[in-house]
Amino acid sequence: MDELAWHRPAACGDGNNCPEVAVTSHAVYVRSSLMPDAIAQLTPTEWRDLVSAIRAGEFDA
Repeated sequence: MDELAWHRPAACGDGNNCPEVAVTSHAVYVRSSLMPDAIAQLTPTEWRDLVSAIRAGEFDA
């Protein structure tokens, strides 16, 4: 895998427990800063669906 440019939310600052995302033209990669070797690969459609579900509160307890 090529070197990815990882981004994290500004709200995380220098915290150690943050989601990180890297976007390429064909995939979106997601990982936790606590486990940087465990990377999930999503298609752009899967990423849009996930973000939409989070915004809609589908994962709220």
